[in-house]
Order: sequence, then C-alpha cells, then structure tokens
Amino acid sequence: MYQFYWCDMSEQQISQLLGEFDYIVVGAGSAGCVLANRLTEDPGIKVLLLEAGGRDWNPWIHIPVGYFKTMHNPATDWCYLTDTDQGIAGRRLQWPRGKVLGGSSSLNGLLYIRGQHQDYDDWAALGNQGWSYREVLPYFKKSECQSRGADAYHGVDGPLRVSDLRLRREIADRFVEAAQQIGIPVNPDFNGERQEGVGYFQQTAHNGLRCSTARAFLHPVLKRPNLTLLTHAHTRRVLLEGKQATGIEFEHNGKRLQARAKREVVLSAGAIGSPQILQCSGIGEPEHLSSVGVECLHPLPGVGENLQDHLQIRLVFKTLCKTLNDEVNSLIKKLAVGLQYAFYRTGPLTLAASQVCIFTRSRAGLDRPDIQFHMQPLSADKPGEGVHPFSAFTASVCQLRPLSRGYVKILNADPHQYPSIQANYLSAKEDQQVAVAAIKVARQIAEADALKAVITDEFVPGRQYQTDEELLEAARIFSQSIYHPVGTCKMGNDELAVVDARLRVHGIKGLRVADASIMPLLISGNTNAPSIMIGEKAADMIKEDHRHG
Repeated sequence: MYQFYWCDMSEQQISQLLGEFDYIVVGAGSAGCVLANRLTEDPGIKVLLLEAGGRDWNPWIHIPVGYFKTMHNPATDWCYLTDTDQGIAGRRLQWPRGKVLGGSSSLNGLLYIRGQHQDYDDWAALGNQGWSYREVLPYFKKSECQSRGADAYHGVDGPLRVSDLRLRREIADRFVEAAQQIGIPVNPDFNGERQEGVGYFQQTAHNGLRCSTARAFLHPVLKRPNLTLLTHAHTRRVLLEGKQATGIEFEHNGKRLQARAKREVVLSAGAIGSPQILQCSGIGEPEHLSSVGVECLHPLPGVGENLQDHLQIRLVFKTLCKTLNDEVNSLIKKLAVGLQYAFYRTGPLTLAASQVCIFTRSRAGLDRPDIQFHMQPLSADKPGEGVHPFSAFTASVCQLRPLSRGYVKILNADPHQYPSIQANYLSAKEDQQVAVAAIKVARQIAEADALKAVITDEFVPGRQYQTDEELLEAARIFSQSIYHPVGTCKMGNDELAVVDARLRVHGIKGLRVADASIMPLLISGNTNAPSIMIGEKAADMIKEDHRHG
C-alpha cells in the first residue's frame, strides 16, 4: 500500500515508519517520478516520495487538450503569479506549475523538445563535467519510447511515449509551406542531428492520451514494497544537523511530521519550489533570509537567483481558412469532435499546445537558431477563456536563450506563502533587439504566398506597430510566458552556483536538487524533456554514489 492514512496511526507508529527510508524525494513531478522509479529498481533501497498535490484522477489531465481545464485550476495547479514587471508594461503573468502527480508534465502542452546539442556542451564548458550533449543523449534515449522507432538519437525501450500529432489542419500546412518560402528548411525531427527548420511537433502521448511522468514512470511501480508515496504532503523545510541533511519536515492531514533519510534528501520541487524550500530551511543569501525572519544556517547566495524563462510574443492572424475556432464555436461540430475522440482518439481533443514548430535565426550571421515559433490553428485571448468568434491562427515567437535574469525569493518564513517571482523580462538590451527582429520574421512568414492568400488581417498586435520602438512596445504588451522557468538552483562552481555537477548542494552533505532549477542556462526549446533527462541522470549518479558508499 503506497498511501498511508495518519489518522489510524499513533505518533509513535508514524515516527517509526518515517525512519526507514534511504532517500526522500520531494516532488512527484517531471524529475521526481523518474527518480522514484529508477532508485527503487534496487530492492535494497527504500524511497519516500512526497507530493504536495493530489492524485492524477482528473480526466482532463489525460486528454491532451485538457490543459485548458487543468491550468489555472487550483486543484491541479499552484497558480503562481509573477511580480509586476516593467519589462512587460507593468503586467503580472500567470505561471502554471503542476500540483498533482506528474507535476507540470500532467498539465503542460505535451511538446517533446530536447534543445540544441550546443546547449549541453555549454553547460559542460562552464565546468559541469558529465553534462555535454554526448553524455546526456543516452539519458534522453533511456527514457524514450519513440513511435517512429530507434535510431542514433532515439530509443524505444523507455516508458515515456513520444509520438506524432494526431491532428492536421490546412492552415498549419500552409504555415509550414510559408516558412519554406522564406528560406527555412523542413526538419522532420527537431531532436535529431540538427534542430533548425520547420515541421510538426512530437508530443508525449500514446493512442491519444497524455503520457505524463506519473503515468510513464510512477504508476507502473507503485506496488514496489520499497516505495512509499504520500500525496497532499506539503514540505516545510529540510532538517539539518550542522552541515548534514537528515530529513524533511512536512505537513499532512493537518499534522506537522518529520521523515528521516538515512542517505539523502533530493529536492525535485521545480524552479520555484526547490529554492523556496531551501530558503525556508535557512539555506540562501544571509541578508535576505535575515530580512524575512529566517535564521541563516548555511550561506548560499545563489539560491533563487539566475531565474530564466521563455517569453513568447503572440501574433494572431485572421484567415479565410477555417480553423479550430470554427469547430469549437459550433455546437454540432463540438459534438462531432467529442465523438471523434471517443471512438478514434483523434481530432482536436488530441491537440498539443502547438502544431507547427520553427527554429530559426532572427538575423543573419548567427551560428545557430536563436528564436522558436509555436503555431496553433486557433486563437484566444487567454487559455481557458474560449476561442475568438472568427477564423484565426496564432504564431507565437520567443527568444531561445534570453540574457535577462530574475529571482525567486521567499517573503517570510511561512512555507505556504508564495514567494516573490521577478522574471525581469526584456531587461537585457539584446533581448529587446531579438524581440523586435522576431516579430519581423513572423511577418515575413505571414507575407509569404502560402499564407498571404488566406490572411485577411493581423489581429494582434496589429499593423499600427511598425517602427522598432513600436514593435518593442508590442512585445511588452502582447507577450506571455511559455512556462519554462529554470535556473534558480544553478549547477556550477561560481559564486551563484547552488549545486555541483553531481547535483549536490554546495556545503551540505546528503542534499541534492534534481529538476529544472539546476540548469545553469536555459535550453533552446521546451523544458519538459530536459527535466526528465535530469531525473534520469540524477538517479544514476545517486545509485553510483550509493554503491561506492
């Protein structure tokens, strides 16, 4: 039995139970589920997996387009909100993060992108031994069950299902053709030999159902006797004895409890949760901790710093082609969509966050792509608020490797209080220049023959934005996060590094971080696949260290 109900146990029984674990993993998300699976492959290793959210019972989690229902839903989403940000015209952005088994892999857009080879070589060049592309590729392949079959870049023996989209629409085909007409080559595999080009995304789905890390890695192993899962377990802090992590204090069913780890505590709570837990534990920048009433037990100034995210600039074009707007706005067609999915597991309900992807360069002379497009055959002001009452598609574009940096900082000692999240979008001059250039590339695609023939109007931002100054203003106003926060417990050896190349927290024994927060630099693309890779590699390093004592 993997779920324990504390009301039936005495405090002594609980204390005895929680003293039996070798490893405690905090967060059953994209990396945490992988860790729970791989660590318990050894029957001699006992693992406690703590998840602040609940079970993944909501049916919308498993229907691909269900992210419209699970994002911004407090039952499944932490519903974070950034601070006001002058870089985006003083706005605050919603940052969905999964609060459920599978974490953000249970409510993301299902897009499977690994990033560029050079991204990982850059990590290694910063002194992070073992993180070059050549060294991380085996972990991507280890996780993957690729529907197209195995090759030098893809695996078929892993639990994570990766498949082609089960929906095609004319406007998306036209978008692919238009990109080619302005010189962007076709690329059938963004995760293969090269990333640059235009083509269709692959998604983490199988037979029309989402394949979250909970479904892929966790559910198949829940009956292992050496794995204990606790849901609705909100971690308060890491327990420290001097410079040694010994366990976790958490809340469950209204009780404050402690669990002891004989070997290690591994934080996999994400780019917001992991630095928050460290800071609440007294690990962080001393002056900041003192200012919010937390005793500094271990000075580590980089905790919560180095925050990076992808900011997408939305362009919406009205079109003569019928789009998903027309299908969703018709009751009869909506019924047909439901029946198509029920009987064949195809159609609009299998829609990932986007259909078409482009990786290209914002200007000549660059050695690799620096912008990415996400094209959707629909348009809306915000997810979950309904599509527009006219035919339209969305072409969002983001800078892949922004220079702007933000932070995550707790506001007080209460672990339930959301931290301050300041992304500092478009604060770097180069980011502003790329934003302007990216809008121009989007307009070039729209003006190519394949699309020009069917586009009737640029609805967002609108043709009134023409000069570079006006386009930068449009970027500040008509932009949203793609929900790729990383970097707040960065890996490295510099003064802001939080973990070393083996993901061990600097200066603290028995404590690691394994999630997107350890990325020293944001990868060039969507972040779920890299987070799963981090879980795979972390598990191997932990088991290796376990074998060597």
